[in-house]
Amino acid sequence: MRIRLSGTSGPEGWPAPHCRCASCNRAAENRRVPLRVTVDDALTLREPGAGPVSAPPSGYTVEVTPYGTRVEGPGGGRLLLASPDAPADGPAPSPRPDPQDAGGWTAEAASAPGTPAHQVDVAIVDVGASPAAIGALRRAGVAATTTAVLAVGGDHRVHSPAEFDRRARLWGASAPFDGQEQWCPPSAWPPERAHGPHRVLVTGGARSGKSAEAETRLLGEPEVTYLATGPRPGGGEDDGDEGDRAWARRVALHRARRPSWWKTVESPDAAAALREARGAVLFDCVGTWLAGAMESCGLWQEPPPSGAEDELAARVDELVEAWRRCPAYLVAVTNEVGSGVVPATASGGLFRDWLGRVNQLLAAESEEVVLAAAGRVVELR
Repeated sequence: MRIRLSGTSGPEGWPAPHCRCASCNRAAENRRVPLRVTVDDALTLREPGAGPVSAPPSGYTVEVTPYGTRVEGPGGGRLLLASPDAPADGPAPSPRPDPQDAGGWTAEAASAPGTPAHQVDVAIVDVGASPAAIGALRRAGVAATTTAVLAVGGDHRVHSPAEFDRRARLWGASAPFDGQEQWCPPSAWPPERAHGPHRVLVTGGARSGKSAEAETRLLGEPEVTYLATGPRPGGGEDDGDEGDRAWARRVALHRARRPSWWKTVESPDAAAALREARGAVLFDCVGTWLAGAMESCGLWQEPPPSGAEDELAARVDELVEAWRRCPAYLVAVTNEVGSGVVPATASGGLFRDWLGRVNQLLAAESEEVVLAAAGRVVELR
């Protein structure tokens, strides 16, 4: 099948009509119109779950599935216009259908031997609406290693077309332009994305966007473990002091924006967790891990006990060794604390100095290091 993407933007276009925002200004040189997909000049799709604009011609099968609108062509190519809320679970096993049964999502597709019936060759995903749909499709087995993922739906929810393209690359997807054509099955291998062992250190100041950047990087992954090393939030909104309630609200916000299938591991022993890690891991964050390690070593006391820094140094060495040997695709968040106010206490100064050391040690063992500032990201070389 030959797929033509006549439009690739979100529902308003990019730039949106009469919009003067910075994102739309940046998009003005390469305008994109709302999504429109044509297959072999024979049928047109506009949105998942709605079916084609007109009845499919003979030889084409169009099905509305839990994962989106699926098209199968005469030659066996399989296309999915993905639903933003595609489930992360594969379809339930079902009996082999009667050959006379012509309909139903569970009917086996004409596919290569050994290929799951629900797997597709090309998946078109509106990442403006839900980038996590890429990870969901991969987890469900709908998108496989050979599946070409096309990221569409760009608009002024993203600050620039260049940023949209960058995110697509992180997810192992292509960001097609209006009028681009794609063969189904694809004629070339899809873009590669990071796989373990691969380490990324994301640093930045308070509210810089560093956690959001780390989470964004892993939205295309089917298996993600969120390693939380900070203190567990206390009770509800009415419990504890204002600091506890603020921390609980912050933790709840982070949980709400993560995909439901991500697994959470809460442990102060980051080194042990990294030694067991597989798939993809988000370590959030190095600063809270260090604060807890300093507490265990007595370094928040003034003066600290004898030998406390030596004990902390041993824990840092253990963490760096686990980071170096970790087989997973690992993204860690850390704090950039050396550019602000000079700490008023000796223990605060120790925390600043030790975190600076730890950041350097982890950065030296990382394939990528990025700095988040004001919601933007800069690669550090």
